[in-house]
Amino acid sequence: MTQRFSSLSIVAILLLTGVPPMGRSAGTAGVAGNVADNLSEFLQTPAISGREGELVEKIRSKLVRFHPVVDNHGDVIVTIGSGSPHRLIVTPIDEPGFVVSGITDDGYLRVQRVPQTGLPPIFNELYAAQPVQIRTTSGKWVDGVFAGLSVHLQGGRANAPKASDLDNMYVDVGATSAAEVRAAGIDLLSPIVINRRFGALGYGKAAGAGIGDRFGAAALVELLRHVDPSMVSGTLTVAFVVQQRTGARGLQRVLTTVQADEMIYVGRLTPGGPVVGVENIHRAPRHEPGGGVLLGLEKTDGIPEGLAADLKQIAAAHKIQFVSDYSSGIMPPGYLPPPPIPLKWAHLGIATAWPDTPAATINLQDFDELLNLLERYVQGTRSFVDALPKMPISLARPKRRPEVAPSNREALETLVETYGVSNHEEPVAKAANNMLPAWAKPETDASGNLVLRVGEASEGTKTARILVIAHMDEIGFEVKSISKDGRLEVEWRGNGDLSFFAGHLARVHTSEGAMDAIMELPNQWDEPNFQWPREPERAIRVDVGARTPDEAAKLGVKIGDSVTIEKAYRPLLGTRANGRSFDDRVGCAALISAVWALGGPLKGRDVTLVWSTREEIGLVGAAELAKRLYADGHIPDYVFAVDTFVSSDSPLESKRFADAVLGKGFVVRAVDNSNIVPRDLVEKLVKLARVNQISVQYGVTGGGNDGSAFTRYGSVDIAIGWPLRYSHSPGEVIDTRDLDALARIVAVVARSW
Repeated sequence: MTQRFSSLSIVAILLLTGVPPMGRSAGTAGVAGNVADNLSEFLQTPAISGREGELVEKIRSKLVRFHPVVDNHGDVIVTIGSGSPHRLIVTPIDEPGFVVSGITDDGYLRVQRVPQTGLPPIFNELYAAQPVQIRTTSGKWVDGVFAGLSVHLQGGRANAPKASDLDNMYVDVGATSAAEVRAAGIDLLSPIVINRRFGALGYGKAAGAGIGDRFGAAALVELLRHVDPSMVSGTLTVAFVVQQRTGARGLQRVLTTVQADEMIYVGRLTPGGPVVGVENIHRAPRHEPGGGVLLGLEKTDGIPEGLAADLKQIAAAHKIQFVSDYSSGIMPPGYLPPPPIPLKWAHLGIATAWPDTPAATINLQDFDELLNLLERYVQGTRSFVDALPKMPISLARPKRRPEVAPSNREALETLVETYGVSNHEEPVAKAANNMLPAWAKPETDASGNLVLRVGEASEGTKTARILVIAHMDEIGFEVKSISKDGRLEVEWRGNGDLSFFAGHLARVHTSEGAMDAIMELPNQWDEPNFQWPREPERAIRVDVGARTPDEAAKLGVKIGDSVTIEKAYRPLLGTRANGRSFDDRVGCAALISAVWALGGPLKGRDVTLVWSTREEIGLVGAAELAKRLYADGHIPDYVFAVDTFVSSDSPLESKRFADAVLGKGFVVRAVDNSNIVPRDLVEKLVKLARVNQISVQYGVTGGGNDGSAFTRYGSVDIAIGWPLRYSHSPGEVIDTRDLDALARIVAVVARSW
């Protein structure tokens, strides 16, 4: 089973974790499923301020029986009943993001943030090296990534660009020119949003970018699905408003045109300014998810009055958790005085952990209690109760070896979407083995390396002994302990930049399957002077929804389980693609392609291909293999280590070294931190490539390679690779033509070196 929670609905998640589910009555089959579907659908529908049209249409279509009005701002307004009193319930639907503000000659997008203020200081950094989507003029969404600094190229760099500065933010869509960008339908003001999905944690918690901006819309759509007009006294207006984050323009429009006697504003609670006399502390909502309905008050010691007091009484009468917390005003300062808010009004919300980050998290029981309170406010009763069926969980079927060669892209996509942190590479080895031709009979050695002999030279044959090696592992984390509060304490497996991973959805890989989680940000992440810890391994905690070690154990989590950030293979424009763990799944795919190209064992040759383990934590698999081969008298003469050539082909990197261009062919990794290839062998390999009409480059880069583990025993290490942007990040970018060239040179080396 490859997905334990993420492929299930919210309803099933609640059942599996023992949390009371959102309910339904016997006569309203599918209600809870609709709540789940709406929340997930709304979460995954981008709607940055001023560009909410797609979400507006989805909300309107779900409410057609009420004949909703969509005004010229985009606000969706439903009115039920007539006369007094006139009650207004309103919720905002927009979210923060970026728009294209410029297009460079070489095809990168420059950006402007929307809104420009009012977000955590760390907001921009959490987009660095992350996959995003850009909406074209035709309404289609295309993939891209924000550029990020390559970890391997920063050693000794004194003044690296700061990811928090908008001047250092570029979006890479795979284009090579401004004309190519515009031909794809991307232009100035095109909205840009971070890739998002609905994350389902254990014990009824849900997460994802924008979930704090969507729970209100999901609650009000569900409220309207079950409202009984005959039980609504007077007039009820429900409004879904736009541009709340940019001046509350939608709310101001509704307040001007709807003369309500009282109003409930349903939305996230928001922080205010600094607390006078207390350094590094600002007024902000502090309740954690799981505490029920929140009443937002601008005074930290405020007492509910008027409508807020009425709602508190309703909550008490029906045993609904209801607590007060701080929230700044719902009407931001503007150029003109705002329209008056009804004298009787209240701000309701639910707690959101990690607000305004890709890891924003709510508790679905809080959502249910909010819906319960709103129903009782509108019609005095609740229209459905808890009663849900279980949902089946499907198991993945094992794959058979293909009868024809997979394309290079197919092989790479399969490998990229297979998870395998250092010391947990078995799924990658299985995936690679399953894509080999029937004649290939690899073995797995004591170190977990997948070893395939493709040569059949007899003893005493005078031929060079060749070994080609690519590593299967990816950077990630491993659970080292489980804290008293149920969080997992994890440590690096490999080398990465914590800012590319913390504050995002994660996956914990247990023996029972993969579950969703949140990689928590360090303490004081939302303070203006926040600095990433110098020793990040002491600060990495992962939330799976548990709040005790026993709860974590019930979810199947154990010490030693691996943790990763989610990934997928995403085609960009032209021949470019994005996918975390291209390092070194591109090398693994090249070896698979070469095996198919060889067509069978090579007569009179001594060639071995290896898919190695634990490269990212010190070339461990390669080192153990080299030691065994030396002891057996079979150390290779030449090792071709196939690994990333971390490239400065990026708007953020210095071009003084690592200057290999994407799309110009494979690269001879002539000098890196672990090895220097003899100059004559660099020239020999370049000549061999050109004779075979294979595009080739060579240069100097950072990092180490598996081949260097063999040099102490007498082997010559000839490292080769392909240019990679934004190494060791979720935003890695390649050109698939370079993979094609790499696969071809591996086959040529096997036949003729």
